[in-house]
Amino acid sequence: MTEENKPTTTNVMPAEGSDWPKLKTEMLSRGQNDAKWREGKTAVYVFNAGEDVAQVQKEAYTMYMSENGLGPAAFPSLKEMEDEVIAMALSLLHGSTDAGGSITSGGTDSITMAVKTARDYARSEKNLTGKANIVLPYSAHPAFDKAAMMMDLELRKIAVKSDLSADVVAMSDAIDNNTIMLVGSAPNFPYGLIDPISELGKVAEEKEVWLHVDACVGGYIAPFVRMNGADIPDFDFSVPGVSSMSADLHKYGYCAKGASTVLFRNKVLKQYMVFDCDDWPGGRMVTPTLAGTRPGGAISAAWAVMNFLGIKGYREKHKLVTDARETIEAGVKALGFNILGEPQLGIVAFSHDSLNVFAIYKQMFKRGWFTSLTSEPKALHLMLSPFHASVTDIYLSDLKSSVEQVKSGDTDAVTESRYS
Repeated sequence: MTEENKPTTTNVMPAEGSDWPKLKTEMLSRGQNDAKWREGKTAVYVFNAGEDVAQVQKEAYTMYMSENGLGPAAFPSLKEMEDEVIAMALSLLHGSTDAGGSITSGGTDSITMAVKTARDYARSEKNLTGKANIVLPYSAHPAFDKAAMMMDLELRKIAVKSDLSADVVAMSDAIDNNTIMLVGSAPNFPYGLIDPISELGKVAEEKEVWLHVDACVGGYIAPFVRMNGADIPDFDFSVPGVSSMSADLHKYGYCAKGASTVLFRNKVLKQYMVFDCDDWPGGRMVTPTLAGTRPGGAISAAWAVMNFLGIKGYREKHKLVTDARETIEAGVKALGFNILGEPQLGIVAFSHDSLNVFAIYKQMFKRGWFTSLTSEPKALHLMLSPFHASVTDIYLSDLKSSVEQVKSGDTDAVTESRYS
């Protein structure tokens, strides 16, 4: 950043405003050191489905940027679009005509609302007393930790099996009368592997426990990968024991941030999510999720992108993702890496028997790559987008150079925790 382009603002609000061209120039300058996701060098946080989708996202978002999903009576258009998005989601995930759901601000929001709903259902229908608990695999997303912290719930984390999938027997053994939720992932984030949801569903039915499937990553890619011919196991409402699901629109749905969906097997269960308060001077306040104000742009952009792509478009975009993953899998195996499990969607993690993968990560970071790491076991981690199909050769070339550099003695490792 040159001297003349340095930010002129301070932590004190300016006495007078600046013109937009000057502010725009400064904002662009500030982003120069951000991850180069437009070049395909970011495999986390951003889902680059191409300029065609990006244009739809932006234009659809700004059309309803000022509208508020909190007021369906004032903005029936947003209510209609949300209902249609949820209907499309449920049609993909084998929800019945009685199923229901809502758009939320993201995966953590969806998971939190599912936990809250399961807790309130247990209190009302199962006479829950004492401290409630959730049984989940160690690979489940930390959003469950966050929800448990907010609601003072006990988390019973069960070690995964040697194949890195959920241990159904051990999870079943951990259930007791205060268990309000059993959790499976489709797929989990660390390894990109789909837990045995059908087996967990049988446990949920036998023990009459709420089963939540966290499909924040997989909900809007797995159905299309299956359509493309992959043998994707049952993971959604086709499994009788599944009570709720979370699925992120702004991940593999390629919608604008922040948009996710929380879905329920039936509308009776969904009612335990709704917040309804009439004990204040402003009158009755009802919100479907935790949020009050709900950005209209996130709803309208989700509706627009889903209708823009349709089934054919999603199948084409997701084939690029799985093709990229398969190319990278073959390439990293040739460099001596081991794929963790058998990923089927867009996430792949790979370890190395003799080299320090964190040192390799550091070398890749120096080459402009911003990706992820897995700590148990230590592995490099990629969450791929359609655009990555065009840069797999660059990635593998840089990875080969990074491996050779580490082999030559450059073994400095980055920290295992980049998110603290």
